[in-house]
Amino acid sequence: MRADGLPVEWRISDELVAYPAALEAMRARAAAIAEGTAGEQVWLLEHPPLYTAGTSAAPDDLLAPNRFPVYDAGRGGQYTYHGPGQRVVYFMLDLRQRGRDVRCLVQGLEGLVIDTLAAFNIKGERRDGRIGVWVARPDKGPGREDKIAAIGVRVSRWVTFHGIAINVSPTLGHFDGIVPCGITDQGVTSFEDLGQIVSMAEVDGALRAAFERRFGAAKDLAPEALVSAA
Repeated sequence: MRADGLPVEWRISDELVAYPAALEAMRARAAAIAEGTAGEQVWLLEHPPLYTAGTSAAPDDLLAPNRFPVYDAGRGGQYTYHGPGQRVVYFMLDLRQRGRDVRCLVQGLEGLVIDTLAAFNIKGERRDGRIGVWVARPDKGPGREDKIAAIGVRVSRWVTFHGIAINVSPTLGHFDGIVPCGITDQGVTSFEDLGQIVSMAEVDGALRAAFERRFGAAKDLAPEALVSAA
């Protein structure tokens, strides 16, 4: 929760957003928050098919370098995939108002995803030493679990950017071009893969409810702001 109780701006993009444009917008907004000229924002969007490399990405984990565009993300973590059917949520939050605790932030984002999954009867779980949210898959073998959400954040001047990616109904075969997050002994899954056919709007509603419980009030982005942000 923010120390001053101010609501967070909640923005949803209905069209696919190019990754370089999103990265530029995130950086600009985070800088403005740090300077005190803009408020916090949570931005929900989808990207065209692409791979991103975090600061710990191993070159050998990019298995199909020519399949989709590859971008340096500047966040922590390794390789990940983004594409249609995946809800990406970028969090531009001011940790000066939220306790200056990055570990607490990451745990809060994991909890946010777990709460969102629970709204659709999916049991998401944390795993020690592995950031993200996992779903046990005993139907695929003993000890098998699949990743349903990736988490990668960066903090600059105590303001966050980047965030989470939840697999709602992406093409799971697109993950085959990378070793997702460096994990070789487990797989990836989605709402659809688990038999939950839901709309992105339904997921967004559950995300917002979970966010407000854990991080505080949110307010819709004003229509005139949407035009200027396009």
